[in-house]
Amino acid sequence: MPVSNKFYEFQQQVIGCFQRDLPGLESQLLMAPPNRREEIGDPARKANAVRSSVLILFYEKSGEPYIVFIKRPEYNGVHSGQIAFPGGRWEQTDKSFYHTALREAREETGILPERVRLAGNLSELYIPPSNYLVSPFVGFYEAIPVFRPDPLEVAQILEIPFGFFVSPTSIENVEILAAGNRQIYTPCFKYQGHIIWGATAMMLNELLILWKSTGKN
Repeated sequence: MPVSNKFYEFQQQVIGCFQRDLPGLESQLLMAPPNRREEIGDPARKANAVRSSVLILFYEKSGEPYIVFIKRPEYNGVHSGQIAFPGGRWEQTDKSFYHTALREAREETGILPERVRLAGNLSELYIPPSNYLVSPFVGFYEAIPVFRPDPLEVAQILEIPFGFFVSPTSIENVEILAAGNRQIYTPCFKYQGHIIWGATAMMLNELLILWKSTGKN
């Protein structure tokens, strides 16, 4: 199914954003938990990090651009129950970090990689708790997505309109229970009771600042 003229124009605007310099780490740190900021920017910690990728996937729904997120299952790990972009660790069979993002998104959500159009990539981000160095890629799904989540990796698919994130009221500061039963106070995006924080919020914030730097709202 072809995309609407409105969504096509949105695609062109997003692609145009990537002709500009990326806001980088400074924009990511605006949404970082305070206790993690020094670790995230420490180059020594990145030296032995596990390479991974995520896909920030736009698609059209009800005439508006949406982004798909996944909620991780509850498990004995540092990202238990968290909301994330589809993605995961690089494997030797992957042609590139972008192909890692496509493969993982297909495995986790059921999307078809051949329907994804790449817009660009954001700045890499180091995640101290899991020792991952993440490459975020932004793309468009040029079809109506039919999500088939992997129940072992995905507890819930979340579809959130991009317009929500553009609003300044989307950002809140909350106290959450992090790994190790530690209470931390952190900025987040809060949508219908769902808290998007940590690395996901940091990568998303770079995209939002890039978008707004072009005068978009």
